[in-house]
Amino acid sequence: MTPDAIVVGAGFAGLSAATALVEQGARVLVLEARPTLGGRASAVRDPVTGEKLDNGQHVLMGCYDETLAFLRRLGAEDRVWRQSGLGLTISERGGHRSTLHLPPLPAPLHLLAGVAAWDALSWGEKLSVTRVGATVLSSPSEHLVEGRRPGRDTTVRDWLVAHGQAPRLIELLWEPLALAALNQPIDHAAAETFIEVLRRVFGADAEGASLVIPAVPLDDLYVEPASAWLSARTAAVRTRALARIVVDGDRVAGVEVSGERLIAPVVISAVPWTALGSLFEPGTAILADVLDHAARTRSSPIVTVNLWYDRPVLDTMLLGLPGRVFQWVFDKGAVFRRDRSHLSLVSSGAADVVARSNAELIEIGTREVTEAVPGARGARLLHASAVRERHATFSLAPGQPPRPRTQTPVRGLLLAGDWVDTGLPATIESAVVSGHWAAAAAASSH
Repeated sequence: MTPDAIVVGAGFAGLSAATALVEQGARVLVLEARPTLGGRASAVRDPVTGEKLDNGQHVLMGCYDETLAFLRRLGAEDRVWRQSGLGLTISERGGHRSTLHLPPLPAPLHLLAGVAAWDALSWGEKLSVTRVGATVLSSPSEHLVEGRRPGRDTTVRDWLVAHGQAPRLIELLWEPLALAALNQPIDHAAAETFIEVLRRVFGADAEGASLVIPAVPLDDLYVEPASAWLSARTAAVRTRALARIVVDGDRVAGVEVSGERLIAPVVISAVPWTALGSLFEPGTAILADVLDHAARTRSSPIVTVNLWYDRPVLDTMLLGLPGRVFQWVFDKGAVFRRDRSHLSLVSSGAADVVARSNAELIEIGTREVTEAVPGARGARLLHASAVRERHATFSLAPGQPPRPRTQTPVRGLLLAGDWVDTGLPATIESAVVSGHWAAAAAASSH
């Protein structure tokens, strides 16, 4: 088969691009350097329990329109658990536990009603939340801070303080949401992307704020369904295929794999920004700016600790732990309908702890669970593990290089990946949006 398009990289971006192209009638070849598909959103098997472990807990939201469309394409939309209206239970450091629930009302009534009923806040704090909500749902000109639009020089904390958010409110609500969305401390992350996240989450569709949690490991959620979907439609997928994209002047001249040159009129690079430079010969002048920006973009890590207990210890699938090292704890035993708790604790923006030993990370996670979850105090810990993703996301700190567009100066070469400038942070939705954009650009080039 002579492909119409070659996709290099088989994570969410690459597989969404490939399946969208095939759906449009294109012949597609997918190349993945690793032995398995999935990229940074994949699963491995725990050697002790035999369970598949995601390389970090991934959560979708009801506003992830492109991701949910991708799962529908694969016939895998039923492999997620979906809330009806946002429900977030948090355990404060002092022991008080409360739930923010947004009822299924038209936006912004759902946000106003949910915040008004949340007993964690004073009335003054509730009013200040609605002030931010009104600003987010307003026209972009109302996002101004001191007369200017917040951009790469305004941090999330700067923007929140400028909008009258008290320190306690920031700790309980905005900081956990920002860390989960941006994977970076609010003193470092730029506000502009966070405002776009809030606009989508709390925007016109009230269900956009609902949590959508994978009910199966990530490889069962999308990797295996995508592989089967592509194979059934005669698309080709090659693993252990270390690729190099060949550029001749201002056009793409093919992809070299193990000494073989593969030719296609369109090549889509769907690798992370950290790997982009390895796809091209050094000194590829026409891509100098893109490659330089990729090389200078910093990473932000995520640390996940998994704890297995001999009984159910958590009465909710998700619990927020504001003010701790680990900001969220998921009970995967409840998600997967098991009779024991498998807790997955997530530390986003984990630069301060990523270098600690597994034993230290597990000790921190166990201590924070014991303090916040009464059911864990009498339970027996059966097994524990720690997972680090050092390059989990790109940095959104002020001063980072600009993100690239889908189109490149090279004819026939397109970019996909969460790093592409979708306006979103490094989320699954950003990756899928970029993949669909690349597929659309490829189709329009014929």
